[in-house]
Amino acid sequence: QVQLVESGGGLVQPGAPLRLSCAASGSIATIYAMGWYRQASGKQRELVARITNGGSTHYVDSVKGRLTISRDNAKNTVYLQTNGLKPEDTAVYYCNSDPRLREYWGQGTQVTVSS
Repeated sequence: QVQLVESGGGLVQPGAPLRLSCAASGSIATIYAMGWYRQASGKQRELVARITNGGSTHYVDSVKGRLTISRDNAKNTVYLQTNGLKPEDTAVYYCNSDPRLREYWGQGTQVTVSS
């Protein structure tokens, strides 16, 4: 059973770069698509970025041009590089497969964007 552990969050000023990591306890090479999700306070968890094994990516409109997802199957890690963070990006960020699986949810990493 693969376990996912997110890290790299923190308190950052608007526009500051940040790189989130999602380390898997096992191989992610067989997982076709991995995604980064986020859940802001009082809102539903949403998929904001996904990447397939072939490297195809998809982003929701609200993060296009500001977030970049990547994966390194050799390291069993998925990354989310952020640039141009805004206060509305404040949320707990999680990784999971797409479609999501309940058993893959980790604790997430909090990202707070504030000046």
